[in-house]
Formats: sequence, structure tokens, C-alpha cells
Amino acid sequence: MPLLPEEPQIHESAQGPRATPASGRTAPTPRPVPGPRPAAHPRPGRPGPLRPTPPVQRAPHDVAATTGPSGPAPRAAAPAKVTPQIQLIPASADGALDAAEEAVDLLLDSGRAPGDVLVITTGEQHPWATHELSFGEASYWAQHDAGDDVFYLDADAAGRAATRPVVVVAVNGGAEAVAATVLPLAHSRAGALLIVCGDPQQINSVLGAGV
Repeated sequence: MPLLPEEPQIHESAQGPRATPASGRTAPTPRPVPGPRPAAHPRPGRPGPLRPTPPVQRAPHDVAATTGPSGPAPRAAAPAKVTPQIQLIPASADGALDAAEEAVDLLLDSGRAPGDVLVITTGEQHPWATHELSFGEASYWAQHDAGDDVFYLDADAAGRAATRPVVVVAVNGGAEAVAATVLPLAHSRAGALLIVCGDPQQINSVLGAGV
């Protein structure tokens, strides 16, 4: 029998990777490189391993939403001051104080709290103010600061008055310069409503120029 040249034997360990899988066999899928294992879920009733929580990294759009395109978000604008409504009650200088008293009664009957109302006179002082001042200015202004009742004062002391929701002005005399000064001041002290009792022509000329 003729001798055939011996075929070289190639050991399996020396074979390189096959480019094409053999017929009828599927090429083995390369296994991924093992990475860090996720933390195992703890079993009920059994604590799992303690692992430090990694810091949360914000995406660029999250940072932009927090700080804005050019820095911190702008502060909200302060609410605009409400302009008080002005109500004019025609009255003579002699009847202005009585008209103011009626206006106060109507305010209280409509549900206004007594501490919401401030009454200013341009001429003769209201009898209540005269009476309370007889006990001293400290006691008088303490009632103003308490803010739990209607408070009466004259034009000279109007600058010391605090803001109240409703201010009633009785133009019951005094120099025209007094009314010209006290009406704009009363307007600035009124939070919601300014009621003026007096001569409409005089009041309109003052408020039109000063408010």
C-alpha cells in the first residue's frame, strides 16, 4: 500500500478564530466584559448590603432650568400699590363734620371694622379728639397705635398717622393751604378708600393737582 504523505495535524489550541461559522454550527457569541455587578435586591426581612449612593449628576438642561441662561432666576416683582378709590360728599364748611360722621356710620353699618377708619379735620378739631387729648398726648396716640377704634385727628397731626383702609377728610374750615396739604397726604394714607366731605370745587382743584 503506497504511503501517503502524512497530513500535518493542527492542534485545536493553535487554531485562530474562524471568520465564517462552519456549516450547521452557530458561531459562539462573544461574551461581554463583565462590569460591576448591580447591588442585589434585599430579600424581604433581610437587609441587603450597604452601598454608598453615588452622587446624582444633573444634565446640562436641568442646570439651565434652575439657574437660567445668564445666572440665577430673577426675583418676582413686588405687587404694585393699589390706588385708593376717591368718594366726594358735597358739604359746606359748617356741615362737613356732620357729613363725615354720617359717612363713618355708614361704613360701620356696612361691616367695616372701627379700626379701619381714620378721620381728619382741616378746621375745628373733632370733639372726640379734644376729649381724649385732655388726658395727654401719650394716651391719645396709644389709641391710634392700638388701631382698634375709629381715630380722629386734625390736619396738623395727619403726618403722624399710619395707613388705614379708609380715610375720611372733613374740610370744615381752615386755610386753603391746609386743605391743599392734607388732601394729598390723606390720599397716601388711604389703603382702599378716601372720602372727602366739603366744597366739591375746592376738593377737585386740590386733588386734580396733588394726586
